[in-house]
Order: sequence, then structure tokens, then C-alpha cells
Amino acid sequence: MKAVSFRLSGKTACFRKPDVNQFAYFTYNNTHKPALLGLLGAIVGYGGYTKLYNQKMLLTEKIKNSNSKEKKLLQEKLSEIDLNMPEFYEKLQHLKVSIAPLAPYGYFSKKIQVFNNSVGYASQEEGGNLIVREQWLENPAWQILILDDGSSEYLKIREYILNKKSVFVPYLGKNDHPAKIDDVKEIELNAPIENAKISSLFIEDKFEISKIPPRGELSYFFKEVSPVRLQEEYHFYEYENLIFTNHKVINSDLENTYSFDSENYFFL
Repeated sequence: MKAVSFRLSGKTACFRKPDVNQFAYFTYNNTHKPALLGLLGAIVGYGGYTKLYNQKMLLTEKIKNSNSKEKKLLQEKLSEIDLNMPEFYEKLQHLKVSIAPLAPYGYFSKKIQVFNNSVGYASQEEGGNLIVREQWLENPAWQILILDDGSSEYLKIREYILNKKSVFVPYLGKNDHPAKIDDVKEIELNAPIENAKISSLFIEDKFEISKIPPRGELSYFFKEVSPVRLQEEYHFYEYENLIFTNHKVINSDLENTYSFDSENYFFL
């Protein structure tokens, strides 16, 4: 089994959590699968949420200026668009990816950034200025592996990444955070190593984790509720508990797990 491996990094990143926005916006500690698929889609030129939004706005404008017969057909088409996934997700959701944090214990430093949004319509306050507080990751980096499933989408991504091509600028969560992609290579994966640790993020419920700490190194166990897919009807995130630890996994069937260079990697 083959895969494309690369190092994904940046000076800063923000993968904004959608559930808290009163005092400050907070970020996930790691890039997650929907965000990673968006980055890969940008590289090969697939459309995202902006393309969907523009299609909706165009149809809405046409509905306003159409007769009753045309209006009904356009409204049906608008309803269909509301059910559509962004193009990048529609085309890439089948890919299996592995995300391995390149940080001590899997944890990245974070800092709250404060800046002004003064476009005029950002706030109802006097002057129209909105003070934004946003948590950013500092110097994040991950090893990313994309499993070769033989699909045309995989082959296109492989070509672009190996040849350092990109249609749109890839970024880490927001366009304030350009992404750096290096150490790109095609690798050969092997069968997983039994009773060993997993060197990437993995879904907690898939494995039994040993409670015995590793010998000769400090034990660590990082856990985060993280998006792993989009819900079909409303496109909300669906979540799993993701683990990063140096404890071994035991009595597990190691499904969706492969080894490379004596390390196990789990593929979401």
C-alpha cells in the first residue's frame, strides 16, 4: 500500500471552534480532516463554501426577476444547492488521511490575538468597529499521510503535491495563515505493528489503550473532541474523541492502521 507523505506547517494557524464566540474565538489544537480536505481541494482547484454561496446568491437574484413558472423551477434548484456539499468535500471525503502532530506531547502553544474589524458593518457599536479576540496556534506542524486508494482525485493530489503545484493558496484554517508544505515523498506502507503505540491521532473508541506507561520516557495522553466529517443534511461537523499518546494500543484489530519506518499511523 502506498501513500503520499508531507510536512504541513506554518507560523500560525486557527481552526476556529464553532461553539464559542462571546469573548473570543478558540481554535482546535490540530488541523482536522474537513479542514485538511479543504486545503487539498484548494491545491487542486476544487470549489468551497464561497462557490456554493455565490451560486445561491445568483439564483436568489434570478428568482426575484423571474415569472411564476421560472420561479418555481429556480426555487427547486436552489433547494438542491442547499443540500450540496462543497465541491472539495464532495470529491475528497472518501480519502483516508493520517495526521501526526509534530510537537512535544502533541500540544501546540496558543496565544490570544486582538485586532480590529472596522469595515463599518462589522458591529452595531458607534463607529462600526468590532474588536476581535482570536486564539492562534504558534508554529504548528504535522506529518500528513494520504492513503493511495487508486482514485482519480488521489492521483491528482499526488501529482500536484509531488510537483509543488497549487491552483489556490493553501492556508491553515483562515487565509491569515498561509501553509507551508515540504518534505514531500511517496512512501510504501506495511502491515501495522501489533502491541505498539500509534504515532498519529486516532479515534479513541477504535482501540484499547494500555495503562502501563512507556519505559524510559515521560508518559503523555492528549485528547481532543475534533471534527472528522460533515453531516450530510446540514453540513455541521460530526465529532470523535481523538487521542495522541505514547501508550501502546493492545487487544485491537488495528483497522485503518499501517506502519512506516517502524511507526504505526491511523487513517481517518
